[in-house]
Amino acid sequence: MTVAPQFPASSSWYRHFVSYGETDTMGVLYYAEYLHIFERSRSFFIREHGMSYAEVEQRGIILPVREAQCRYRVPVRFDDEILVHVGITQWRRASMTFSYEVMNHDRTVLHATGMTEHAAVDATGKPVRVPGWLRELFD
Repeated sequence: MTVAPQFPASSSWYRHFVSYGETDTMGVLYYAEYLHIFERSRSFFIREHGMSYAEVEQRGIILPVREAQCRYRVPVRFDDEILVHVGITQWRRASMTFSYEVMNHDRTVLHATGMTEHAAVDATGKPVRVPGWLRELFD
């Protein structure tokens, strides 16, 4: 059993309305779309903390996904409004872990939980230490 992570104070809430194209034939949010929504919420989190992901890359840091997980709990349907709680819950020397909680619009139903682990690499793909300016941005 996976225990929900403790979100840091510098977490964000990303708002999303499920489009028809994101659903399967039953009108339920297609399982792979959760990873797209995680990506959108992650980009929102970075931007909300003062920088776009494009600027992170311009500074020479790329954050490829090394691992992704999603646990589905309660289906999300077409036109549902969901909120994704996102934050960095673990730092390592050359990586970081983002955690996600997908909730309904009033945060009373937990639809899914997930995580993505990201390596910090340079433009050549070589692992590098997470720079201090990036940690400071999120702490």
